[in-house]
Amino acid sequence: MTVSPYLAFNGNCTQALALYEEAFGVKAGMTMRYVDSPPEEGYEPPAGTEDFIMHAQLILGSSTIFMCDAMPDNKCSFTSGISIHVSLDSERAVKTAFDILKVGGEVDMEPAPTFWSQYFCILTDKFGVCWMLSYQESAD
Repeated sequence: MTVSPYLAFNGNCTQALALYEEAFGVKAGMTMRYVDSPPEEGYEPPAGTEDFIMHAQLILGSSTIFMCDAMPDNKCSFTSGISIHVSLDSERAVKTAFDILKVGGEVDMEPAPTFWSQYFCILTDKFGVCWMLSYQESAD
């Protein structure tokens, strides 16, 4: 069994995906726009949403975060009860991601050592996604 978050954006998924690629030093997996829908399926996106992302994959190590632009009638939205935790491979990687994601967002906790993690921080990015970033040196 695999559980993956699926983030629905309000027309700015392209910008969010680019920010996350930069923050985590990765490239998006499969990305499909509404305009790419097969015409034989009879689906026509509402005017102004043709370039919205229908489905995208942000692959972080062995995990995937799915993303899309929600259509105007979609009831999914972000909630303050959800955070995405990413365990990175160094303090430097945490700091890099933090510095990129905090621009235009809100910092809840600056990167710092904690009693539960070697290096940890919490922030909400400009798209409203709450991130918990950490580094813990392996015991190996």
